[in-house]
Amino acid sequence: MDTSASAKATALLELHHTGTTLVLPNVWDAWSARAVAEAGFGALSIGSHPLADSRGQGDNEDMSIDDALDGIRRICSAVPDVPVTADMESGYGVAPAELVERLLEAGAVGLNIEDTVHSEGGRMRSVAEHADYIGKIRQAADSAGVDVVVNARTDAYLKKDRFDDPTAEAITRLRACEEAGARCVYPVGAPDADALQRLLDALAGPVNVIANPRKGSAAGSLEDLQAMGVHRVTFGPLLQKELAPDLAALVAPWK
Repeated sequence: MDTSASAKATALLELHHTGTTLVLPNVWDAWSARAVAEAGFGALSIGSHPLADSRGQGDNEDMSIDDALDGIRRICSAVPDVPVTADMESGYGVAPAELVERLLEAGAVGLNIEDTVHSEGGRMRSVAEHADYIGKIRQAADSAGVDVVVNARTDAYLKKDRFDDPTAEAITRLRACEEAGARCVYPVGAPDADALQRLLDALAGPVNVIANPRKGSAAGSLEDLQAMGVHRVTFGPLLQKELAPDLAALVAPWK
């Protein structure tokens, strides 16, 4: 067991249980990681979409796992004292024990796993299948002696046409993941405050919400999310996307 990895994982886990909302800005390379860490954030997240964009590749496992881990390793090396969690999409078709081993070797101490299997035509895992995969990841982390923060994501809202009640489906899926050992859950695309409140009331552990750093979330501002008791906020690809117009405006006068 790498004691530095163990310490960082435990620190990241504890940040989910302080009673305040943990904001983990999504970074995509060494430069953005250093910039966000220097702004005072004690932990970071790596989004698969912005990481892929930074590499000239596509999201949804257009990167190979080697590509993703190369980016993760570079980011974690740039901020060696900062706990980092990484979006590992649906697992890149890798067995849970190998996934955890390689993630820790790259320097990350948390991971996001979604229930859309991109390597198999974008099919959605069943409730039991996704929970089983999440549970095996948690078991591998426990065997390694590291409090890896397993964030279980469901795409029930992104595929809402399949379900009569996407919120009920998200609750079913995420409860199963919590029971399997997820340390945080992520109902990506929750459409409004009412849906988010249903999720918060039904789920036992920390819930992750996506937000735009300028516009807030579908459920409101950071202050609104804090008042609701949201445990964790990430930006997904939205931080990188918000910077693009600023960059264009900065260089435009020089063209």
